Amino acid sequence: MTIIANSISEESPLQKTSDMKNVLIIEDDPNIVELLEIHLSDLGCDLSTASTGTEGLKKALEGEQNLIILDVMLPGMEGTEVLRQMRMNKVNTPVLMLTAKSEEIDKVLGLELGADDYLTKPFSIREFIARVKAIFRRSELSVQQQTPATGALCYGDLCIDPEEHKVTIADKRVELSPKEFELLNLLASHPGRSYDRSRLLNLVWGYDFDGFEHTVNSHINRLRAKIEPDVSKPIYILTTWGVGYRFNEEL
Repeated sequence: MTIIANSISEESPLQKTSDMKNVLIIEDDPNIVELLEIHLSDLGCDLSTASTGTEGLKKALEGEQNLIILDVMLPGMEGTEVLRQMRMNKVNTPVLMLTAKSEEIDKVLGLELGADDYLTKPFSIREFIARVKAIFRRSELSVQQQTPATGALCYGDLCIDPEEHKVTIADKRVELSPKEFELLNLLASHPGRSYDRSRLLNLVWGYDFDGFEHTVNSHINRLRAKIEPDVSKPIYILTTWGVGYRFNEEL
């Protein structure tokens, strides 16, 4: 069965990135692993692999990766559970999920668990490489745009430190997922500006996930549960009715 649509010969040589990226591939199909290794090596990546969910989770928890390629259907432990355990253990490495499932619910579940992107098999190598490069670019841009520690955003008891990637309430640290932090930092950096759900998907996830606007709702709800004194009466993240969400400009 053809899993990846493009053969190796269809790809022209790729320019390597300026610095080495550590990439973990958690995939049980050796043919896919071999193909991904070839093209990720062309991008200048240092690679490690795991063929089971259990082994992959162990490596994800122990190593320091710039990207994890994670298949959904894995022996030992499914990819969604691997991702859930990673985020529970505060592993914030970007994750690109691979799945043979095409149902919307599977894609939504991956995004809501904290995946940064997904590809449905069969996929082309060109698209795979484009997604990987996009994830690297977003990570690098996030680092470049970090505010100095002295410019941390503080609103009452809530403080957001982009450099430390840290949020505190009354000096007590609040643990956020990568996407929860990006959402909060984006909104808090522009108090009073309303963003619709499609725009937030594009800015935070980097792609237009048609029909997945409710993923934003889920992340906002979890974020409010962590930072709002009273979730039923939010004071930080407000709803702009008929539009989307905004950070309270009156704080």
